[in-house]
Amino acid sequence: MSWALKVDSVSKSFLRYRRESHRVLAWLGIRLGSVQQTQVLHDVTFALEPGEAVGLIGLNGAGKSTLLKIITGTLKPSAGQVAVNGRVAAILELGMGFNPELTGRQNVYHVAGLMGYAHAQIEGFIDEVHAFSELGDYFDQPVRVYSSGMQMRLAFSIATAERPEILIVDEALSVGDAYFQHKSFDRIRQFAREGTTLLLVSHDKQAIQSICTRAILLDHGRVAMEGAPDAVMDFYNAMLADHQDQQIAELPGHGGALLSGTGEATFTEAALHDARGQALEVVDVGQSVELRVSARCVAALPDLVLGFLIKDRYGQDVFGTNTRQLGQVRYEVPAGEALSWRFRFPANIGPGTYSITLALHSHAGHIERNYAWQERALMFEIVNRSQHEFSGVAWLKVESECETHHEC
Repeated sequence: MSWALKVDSVSKSFLRYRRESHRVLAWLGIRLGSVQQTQVLHDVTFALEPGEAVGLIGLNGAGKSTLLKIITGTLKPSAGQVAVNGRVAAILELGMGFNPELTGRQNVYHVAGLMGYAHAQIEGFIDEVHAFSELGDYFDQPVRVYSSGMQMRLAFSIATAERPEILIVDEALSVGDAYFQHKSFDRIRQFAREGTTLLLVSHDKQAIQSICTRAILLDHGRVAMEGAPDAVMDFYNAMLADHQDQQIAELPGHGGALLSGTGEATFTEAALHDARGQALEVVDVGQSVELRVSARCVAALPDLVLGFLIKDRYGQDVFGTNTRQLGQVRYEVPAGEALSWRFRFPANIGPGTYSITLALHSHAGHIERNYAWQERALMFEIVNRSQHEFSGVAWLKVESECETHHEC
């Protein structure tokens, strides 16, 4: 068997009755009045290989939560089937399965028992759950006095007390504090290295791109795209403001780069230059560079902001800013006007290949009004020709001193 989790042509519809009594009668085979049917999932199909880490993303209402409930067996599909090969541990709705009147310790027995663990097994790992959650004395207090972050600590610690064959993590981790989020993702990465199959549902681009080797995008209950995390996240970002009737297109000759937006403004030129004005494709660590961007307003705009974002080869954000943050918003821009910007900065980043994403949007942000968004508008390489050898994505100018002290 070459798969750990297989979702085969899964669809899900919900029926809405005018009255609850009509629903009860329908169970008995008696139909009264009209019934509204809402289809949430449409023929969803994908498979996860053993040890694979896959990100599941999508806008709110895309059907992610419904799909996860079907995968974990808490909801039945209207059509299709799900097959799993191994024990599944899932962290879905925060606090799901907790009894608020029981203590954290008692809830470990309660929830782990529902997960199929025997009492002796729970005895074997309950101290580890207590230690990993770092709840201290709260572990023996009722869960009803827990904050949402404390509930997440307990839920994650129970679900990962023993390494499962398949781990499903929903957005519940987002409510935790930064320290425990880092601790949780370290454990997730460790499980992935040890062979656990991971399905991670998150809007956190950094998490998806740093942990997952593949991503699946759901849109209105259908698989809209499946592939490398950076490519899928690019497409997802282009869909974020779909209510604006934006257009999404793949630019020829740009390595599959996406251009999205309302089209009320458009880019005409973008290039990276050195201090003498020469175009650059290869940049030395710490070298002063100038990013030049030109654009044209197709329609009259009440306000206009230009932003740029540097990404590494994994698609993770390295640095970004925009003219709103720099105090240079353009207001009342007429149709047909051409504009150009110059951004000067030292390339204090580590050796590697990078891309620049460009965005033209309103003062309120690109989610509110996105005129043009171009992924991978520029590509460039950083090499280390003049600095001491170093590690990491950022270069810091470091001065060091060493003193010798003689003891009497």
